[in-house]
Amino acid sequence: MDTARNVLLEEWMREHGHSSNTMAEAVNRAVEQLTGRPGGCDGSSVRAWKSGRIQWPKALTRRVLEEVTGVPITALGFAPRSRAQPAPAVPEQEDPDLKRRTLVSGGIAAAVAAAAAAPGSAPRRIGMADVDRLQYRFTEIIASDHRRGGQVDIEKRAASLADEALNLQNSGNASQRVRANLYAAAAAFRSSAMWAAIDGRRYDEAKAHMREAQALAEMSGDQAIKFRIWSHAGTMYRHMGRTADALAANDVARNLHIARRDPMFASLGLARQAAIHGAAQDRTGTRRAFDQAGDAMDRADPAAHRPTWLVAFYDPAELNSLALSAYLALGDYPAAELHAHRCLSTLRPHMVRSRAITTTRLAHAQLAQGDIDTATKVAMTVPTAAATQHARVSRMLGEFGAALRAKAPRSPFVDTWTEHTAAWRTTA
Repeated sequence: MDTARNVLLEEWMREHGHSSNTMAEAVNRAVEQLTGRPGGCDGSSVRAWKSGRIQWPKALTRRVLEEVTGVPITALGFAPRSRAQPAPAVPEQEDPDLKRRTLVSGGIAAAVAAAAAAPGSAPRRIGMADVDRLQYRFTEIIASDHRRGGQVDIEKRAASLADEALNLQNSGNASQRVRANLYAAAAAFRSSAMWAAIDGRRYDEAKAHMREAQALAEMSGDQAIKFRIWSHAGTMYRHMGRTADALAANDVARNLHIARRDPMFASLGLARQAAIHGAAQDRTGTRRAFDQAGDAMDRADPAAHRPTWLVAFYDPAELNSLALSAYLALGDYPAAELHAHRCLSTLRPHMVRSRAITTTRLAHAQLAQGDIDTATKVAMTVPTAAATQHARVSRMLGEFGAALRAKAPRSPFVDTWTEHTAAWRTTA
């Protein structure tokens, strides 16, 4: 039987600079960290994954691949043979982005069109396979967010997929379980559109997505997606400077049953509460909430099943990132710098957007302590794409430049920074 190449794995490896051999080395290191025994993967194993000869690796290998990449196994192009396989390789002359758009607008929408195209025919049966296809698209949205967060195209694509999920509701018959899952998928996509708008500082759009996401989540009954939406709302209001509203929204998330049942959800709710306390200048509340968030994370079962969106980003690095934000807002710059270094040392490779944000905040903490040389050099390591295209990073770097000029107006580092930002404008 012919096999299709695993183009998603190949794309991830190409983007992160991995050959088959270096990918095998990374997998073996992760196996040894997990089991205490060296892994037995080599370049030929990776080539077998890429060629499609091995479509569903063993359980340990799947777990390790998720650890190494920070991406769910299905988002790397793997699937059991009994499940629908990823699309075949894109011909060399075909634009991969166009291919993805075609899959989004064609794959799911074609099912809707087919159901409506034959008046008088029996309605098609909507099943969990349709939900699985939507979930596969959701992992792509999550991956795009971590690479290029805040972009309008991610927001629009997520909103479009939410509409696709709702269209499926009307395209045929489905069980109550399937319908609940379709509403949950639509809510998940809409919450990703909401987050992209928040990350891009488009708050009016974010609030509109939030209202739709909340309604869909209620119809789904899915506690995890309700948590995500209300937790995002808390972050949105924190960025807007509305700390009372931020605490109220975050409390809705923290009081959901899932946060009482799973310490990892409780930890995220507490960590974001601490960041809000920092923005509100509540030092005691900040310290207490972060201590509680760390304790909850330590209690969480690492093997428990959790949704893709949570697994993809919440870990000790994110906890330290939120601490960095809080202590920077409080003006405790040594503590902020400490948490920045802790975050950067454990940040997973796919967290490109988070690395740019953390690096920028680190430069602010160093500048505030008078370490102008180091701060300038650190700020200059932020990639041009993030510096010019991500709204939050662009704003923070603009504030860094203003603070640098105010702190050391005649310093040669001001000239260095000015030249550097001019180069951004010519290469962006």
